[in-house]
Amino acid sequence: MGELNLEKFWQDDAIAHKDNCFFKADQVALGIRMSDECVFSELGEQGNPWGHTPLARRIELNKRYNDKAEKIVGKRLLREEFLPEDAALPYVKRIGEVFGGEYIMHNETEWLKESIEDAEALEKVLDRVEKMDLREFMLPANWEQEKKRVYETYGVRPSPVHHIRGPVTLACSLMGTTEFLYFMLDEDELAERFSNTIADVIIKMADIMDDEAELPEDKRHGFSFADDNCCLLSPQLYEKFGYPVLKKVFEHFSPNPEDKRYQHSDSAMGHLLPILGRLDLNGVNFGPTVLVPEIRKHLPHARIDGCIAPFSFMRNDREALIQETLRDIKDGFEYGGVNISTAGSINDGSSLESMRLIMELIQQNRR
Repeated sequence: MGELNLEKFWQDDAIAHKDNCFFKADQVALGIRMSDECVFSELGEQGNPWGHTPLARRIELNKRYNDKAEKIVGKRLLREEFLPEDAALPYVKRIGEVFGGEYIMHNETEWLKESIEDAEALEKVLDRVEKMDLREFMLPANWEQEKKRVYETYGVRPSPVHHIRGPVTLACSLMGTTEFLYFMLDEDELAERFSNTIADVIIKMADIMDDEAELPEDKRHGFSFADDNCCLLSPQLYEKFGYPVLKKVFEHFSPNPEDKRYQHSDSAMGHLLPILGRLDLNGVNFGPTVLVPEIRKHLPHARIDGCIAPFSFMRNDREALIQETLRDIKDGFEYGGVNISTAGSINDGSSLESMRLIMELIQQNRR
């Protein structure tokens, strides 16, 4: 490990995060905080990073991980306090299920199973969805009883839904990627109806859960999407299908300049930046080939949450991490609003030593 003043690093990092990381600090902001997945490789423990870990074991692993993290990076990174499992509310159905899909576990990962075979089947689904009582569909029969019990016992209210699977990824999951792409080329009017219905369902679902959580008006603002598959559409097709969904949802939930308008797409979707620029996004996390100078041309107000390739971090590829981090530090000082992170999720295998290396580079390359 190189020389690193941990106390000073975190003091300077707090300053660097001011003004959505646009504050003219001497040090570029660090967005990496690791994830629960990382405990297994770091501690040499068996377990499924993407599956269920019993609560007592999760707490024990996270505490041990944090003990190690405190020594290496100077901060306890993972949660150690969890509500008991009895505090969990009953399952609330999600957007894939509204459109007839089913969430399944496959290869230790959750997938939304295909459920719409063709345009004719989609028409029937849309007919049903447009007549649906969404609240009745989403919430289980024992909802009111359990909501009351959990709140009175633990003071916990239902979680809002202000982050959701993006429209293109949702459609590809429901129809199958190839079928959806052919559908987009062949069915203009039905594609427009599908897009409009997705936007309406997102807004209604989020409004329902805001009501269930009893959120005050000022807490109902902001929205984010995760739409990896948006890269599959040409600008023309994205403008017809994906863009209208984001526009409508942001108009409803993010009418003010400071309200969150966020897009995650860890794919090569740079060709869509001119269209996304019209949404005035203020936070983005794109694929490792979509870099700061290109993003900034179209999104002047967006905090850019990193361009480090997730596989560089997961493989602890020292040379790649040095090259990519130094690139993003340079771009952070030149373009502003850069939060050094991975261009996508932080996966098991990503080590605390690699995080420390990135911290060293940030501290050694100040303005």
